[in-house]
Amino acid sequence: MPISYLTREGFEKLQTELDELRNVRRKEIALRLQEAMEDGELIENAEYEDAKNEQAFVEGRIKDLDLLLATARIIDEGENEQGLIQVGTTVTIQEDGNEPETYMIVGPAEANPLLGRISNESPIGRALINHKVGESVQVEAPGGVYTVVIIKTS
Repeated sequence: MPISYLTREGFEKLQTELDELRNVRRKEIALRLQEAMEDGELIENAEYEDAKNEQAFVEGRIKDLDLLLATARIIDEGENEQGLIQVGTTVTIQEDGNEPETYMIVGPAEANPLLGRISNESPIGRALINHKVGESVQVEAPGGVYTVVIIKTS
């Protein structure tokens, strides 16, 4: 089973979502299904069909979250002892001619580039892992290869 890397905050957020799905959404959907069945004709009942579809989505998400949290490894934010970039490190990089950019390396479940969180499995995340401040790193992206310099980590 592959390990899911999560920050403490990300783990707690996903746990809260799972609890909400199990304890609130399931009950809401069950009530919707019961009300739709009481309305009679299930074959042509759009509300019943909608509730069944939502139920399938919620149950699928519960299953995904159960697996994700069961295989989660909580990462400590910051540098490791050797100064190498790892999952949990915040890194500032600069591509030639561009402004510096700062990202936190996280697992795929928490990745959100708009919030400065990039996956360790993304091209840039994969390229930065196990490198240090001052190093130039080549990133193999779908749009081609480019080089960034690691300016700082925290």
